[in-house]
Order: sequence, then structure tokens, then C-alpha cells
Amino acid sequence: MSAVKQGRELAPQLPIARVLPVLGLAHLDRPFDYQVQTDQHLDAQPGVRVRVRFSGRLVDGFILERIEASDHPGKLGWLERVISAEPVLTPELAVLARAVADRYAGTMTDVLRLAIPARHARTEQVVGPPPGTPKPPTVDLDAWAVYQHSDSFLAAIAEGKAARAAWQVLPGEDWPARLAELACHTVVNGRSAIVVVPDQRDLVRLEAACEPLLGDRVVSLSAGLGPSARYRRWLRALRGQASVVIGTRSAAFAPVPDLGLIVVWDDGDDSLCEPRAPYPHTREVAVMRSHSETCALVLAGAARTAQTQALVNAGWAHDLTGARATVRKRTPRVQALSDEDNRITRDPLARSARIPAVAFDAARAAIAADAPVLFSVPRRGYLPSLACERCRAQVRCRRCHGPMQADGPGAAGGAHAGSVGSLSCRWCGHPEANFRCAECGFTKVRALTTGARRTAEELGRAFPGVPVLTSGGDKIVDAVEGGARVVVSTPGAEPVADGGYGAVILLDTWAQLDRPELRAGEEAVRRWLSAGLLVRPHGDGGALVIVADAGLAPVQAVIRWDPVGFAEQELSQRTELAFPPAVTMASIDGEGPAILAFAETVELPAGGELLGPVELPPGVRLPSGLNRDEVSDPQRILLRCSRAQGRELAAALHAAQVARNAQHESAPIRVQMDPPTIG
Repeated sequence: MSAVKQGRELAPQLPIARVLPVLGLAHLDRPFDYQVQTDQHLDAQPGVRVRVRFSGRLVDGFILERIEASDHPGKLGWLERVISAEPVLTPELAVLARAVADRYAGTMTDVLRLAIPARHARTEQVVGPPPGTPKPPTVDLDAWAVYQHSDSFLAAIAEGKAARAAWQVLPGEDWPARLAELACHTVVNGRSAIVVVPDQRDLVRLEAACEPLLGDRVVSLSAGLGPSARYRRWLRALRGQASVVIGTRSAAFAPVPDLGLIVVWDDGDDSLCEPRAPYPHTREVAVMRSHSETCALVLAGAARTAQTQALVNAGWAHDLTGARATVRKRTPRVQALSDEDNRITRDPLARSARIPAVAFDAARAAIAADAPVLFSVPRRGYLPSLACERCRAQVRCRRCHGPMQADGPGAAGGAHAGSVGSLSCRWCGHPEANFRCAECGFTKVRALTTGARRTAEELGRAFPGVPVLTSGGDKIVDAVEGGARVVVSTPGAEPVADGGYGAVILLDTWAQLDRPELRAGEEAVRRWLSAGLLVRPHGDGGALVIVADAGLAPVQAVIRWDPVGFAEQELSQRTELAFPPAVTMASIDGEGPAILAFAETVELPAGGELLGPVELPPGVRLPSGLNRDEVSDPQRILLRCSRAQGRELAAALHAAQVARNAQHESAPIRVQMDPPTIG
């Protein structure tokens, strides 16, 4: 041992630090004890980042606590150094991270990677101490009076109670303003708030609503920020300089002091499902945080997920909805008709644009009233899906077998059939200059679906002289001015119109309803109601036209504007069929032999089931480390147990991963609790 190491002296008090090394391995997901030197005593506090030696190499870690003595029988190593004296891992965040890891059969260090941004030393020095006591903000809550039981809910927040609500937003509601008022109300009563939204567009709207009420008390966090800016804002929340944190997915972990309210907007959006291990959903993180920190919770949106309805049915959360009379007053006039309806328009321009007469008339009436019109098309691009004109076989890429698309008017001769110019693959981008059907040898194609750009081209001819703009893909428009104009958008990319849209027409709805997924109907209702929020009330001439069969349950939910009833029906059906959230499911994805070998080591709870293996559902990413070109048949195994046994299943999966890591199994697999796509 060197003289330097021999000269180390233990800290005078609490000389042992319990450290969680950042290793990411299931069998090492626990704290280890290290000795603290005298010169590290003041800085080596719980929550700070440190460097320790583990198995002969230096690794990062977090101090969880300081203790007087260790129960480890062997010799202890020393803390190599304290990286920063900033206590970034608060006690509340440590409890939450452990709970999330246990809930999702993951490791605590993986959760902390999601929760705590990378350190920037210069940023720590720039962010100053908390300012003096600012002037209390004021907030007007009158707009909440239209929601039943809102007075008791707001009173519960003011009293610091853990009130939990499923807020069903009324049509035409300025939801960013209402969420800003909730956050401000929480701050007025002496506590902090977190509001999480799915994407940057929602965050921009929410930020614009919060700043007039809260000023520099609010800080926004998103993945789009640079590392330094994100860490600076995160430190402001940690140090108590910001009372309200708004942001995307990871903001649910923001280290605000004395949390009084956490809000999740549109929990059905796929963006709120973390794509990195252990794949937590923001809604579940918020639910766990509301429980652990005894704070209020709001799950809000235009629609309602079956998971949120399950919380309401269990009595854990309560409805915050408008009266039916208020709903009827504020909804647009909703009509549904099939695109094969006998009322299809006789106007040749409208016929070329695939618009039934009722929808075309609603669009014309809105434009005549100098109001914008929105056409929602579920596919972006020009002709995103093609088939051989002769044999109807879908056109596939010769390299990766992905679907081929036509990128512009020169690629195919018409909306339904034509000779081919240049096509490209939607998966790998490989161009195809000389198409020939692999089944019959024919060289012409027809469109299976029409994209937003082609629809905009057709509508330009149907509405001559009216400005037409598109929103979707890499060109998303956030807002449009009032006045006569046509907007063609993909779902989720709809611009907000000044004064609301005069009409919204939902086209090609079968593309959303026919998806082979458990949540297809739920997702369609969410998309349609979100578009419906942008329409003027029927008293002001607003119309919502759905080109779909009015007898379908999702369409009926929109006609009645009854997302709660649809969620109850959806939950009832899933309970009968033993689907989530009525049960707990986990997926194991990867190559067949690897996932079968892993599944055999999982000790299922009593009554648990193993389903599969089956093909990996369409659109689901391969596990990290697998290449689509190298895996011809990626597969999935599903594990199912009762909802009450969910924690047991997560523990069993974690134990199986511990055994797998200990045996140095290297074949890539993905283990995921509550996978968003079941098939």
C-alpha cells in the first residue's frame, strides 16, 4: 500500500458512506459500504455524486446515507473522490426511484439515469442561491366552476391534501390556462407543482400560459434543451428557486421541494412511455409519487384511458367532469358517415378529394363564414401505401421487405392507379426506380392509402382560391390565424386556430380503427376528441364530421362526447378478456431461443400464465443490441397474472435477470412490464 493510502484517516463522525454504484446490472443493484476520509467529511453528504472503485475500476455512484458502522464482514474500500457537493439525489427522489425500479422489474440506477441529468460543473457554479421571498402570485379560478366538484377539489389542494382527480376537459377548453391556474393555486398555498405534457408543442403552449401568472417561479424541462441549459433549470428546481416545473416525460422526476400537486396531461399519448429501461410510464410515476409524497394528482385530457378509469373505479381517484348540459352546449355538431355512404357528393371536385357530401358541405359552410377548416388524414406523405394494380399484392421493398411509398405526383399516375416513376421504402429509404410486381410481374400500382400531401393537393382543386397548408412529419405548424383557409394535418400535428375551426373533417378513419392493437379504439377516440377540442361550439356553427361507420363504439363515443362511458366500456371488456389494466402483463422480446431460456427461469405467481412465443407486434422496436437485418424472426413471450400479483411478477422477473446476469448471458432481450403494444 502506498504512503498516501496508508495516511488516510476516517472521518470523525459517520465514517461509512452507503453508496449506490451506477452499474446497471440487476445482480449489483444495491448499495455498498465505503470508508470516508477526513477531508471528504463535509462534502460526502447523502445525495451527492462520488467516484468509487468497484472490481478494480472506477465507477460513478450516489451516496444514499452516512452511517456509524458497516455490517460488511470484510475490508471496506475508500471513497475515491466526491465529484460534487451538490446533493442531487434527494431523499424523496431516492424513494421514488427505488419504487419505480421495483414496479418495472428494473434497476434503480437505470431510473436515476432518467431522473437526474448529466452534471455540468460550470453550471453548478453559475446557479446562485435561492432568492428572497417573492411577492405572492394571484390567480382567478372562476373558469373551474363549470366542472362538477371543482370547489371541493381546489379546497383540498389549498389544504395540502392528497386529492386525486381524473379531469375530463370540456370541448373548446383552454387547457393550458386551466393547468397554469392549478399550478399557481398550489403555489399560492405554499407548495410546489409539477405539470407533465407529452411533447414540445404542448410545452410551448403551457409555458405561455404559466409565465404571466408565475413569472420566474416556473421552469420548463425538455429533452430539446442543451445539456447545460437543462441542468441549470433542473438545479433551479432542486435549490427551491422554482416553485413550478413544467416539462415532458422526465419532468415527473423533478426534485421540487414540498410537492403539492403533480399533473399529467393526455396520459394516453405514446410519448409518455419511456423508451429506455426500465420503460416506466409517466402516469404510473405520477401515481407512485402522489402516494409517496402525499400530494394531489390530476390525470387530464380530452379522452380517458382504461388505466385512469381503473383508478376511478377503485375509488383511488375521482371524476372531475362537466355536467351533461354543459357538455352539450360546448360541443360542435358531430356527424358520422361512411365514405361508402350513398350520400357521397355529386360534386366532381369533392369526389376527387374523397369527401362525402355532408363533410364537403360543412367545409364549404365554414369557409363561407370566414373560418378555417381542418382535414385530419392519418397518413403523412403522398401515397404512403401501394399495391399492384393487377393482383392487389402490397408493394414491398426488395431489400428489407418494408412497405413502399410514392413520394410525389411524378411517382404514380393517379390517386388510385397509374404507372410508376420512383418509389422508396418507408423503413430503409431504398429507392425503386423500376417497379415490377413480385407476384404477377405487372408494372403499375394503385394507392391503398392517401397521405396528407396528396390530400392537400386534391383539396386545393376542390377549394380554388382558398389557402391550403399542411402540418405533419418534419413540418409541423403550431398555430394558424383565423379566416378562410384549409389545413391538412396528420393526427397529433393539428395547429391551434385563432378563434377555433369552423369545421374539422376526419378522413380515412379505418386506418386508425383497423390497427391490430389492444388500444386501437382507445387511441382513435383520443385522437378524434383532441381534434374536436379545436372546433367552435355548435352554437357558433362548429361542425365535426367523422368519415366512419356511426355504429362503431369509438365513433359513438365521439358523437355523444362521452369519453368516460367509452373508458368504462373498454375497461369492462378488458376485464372480461383478462387484458390490461384488469390484469398485469409483461413482455419478453428477442430471439426465440434466448427468450424461451429466460422465461423458463421466471417463477410465475400462483395462477400466472405464459403466452407465446409469437411474432413481435408490428411497429415494436427490436431490443437494443439486435439488428433487423440479422434477426429474421424476432419473437415475444407474454406473462400474465392478476393485478394484485403485479409486484410479485415484477420481483420474479428481476430475480430471473439477476440470475441471467450472474451467468453472463449476453443474448440481447428486453423485459418490459405493461408493454404499451400487446398486439
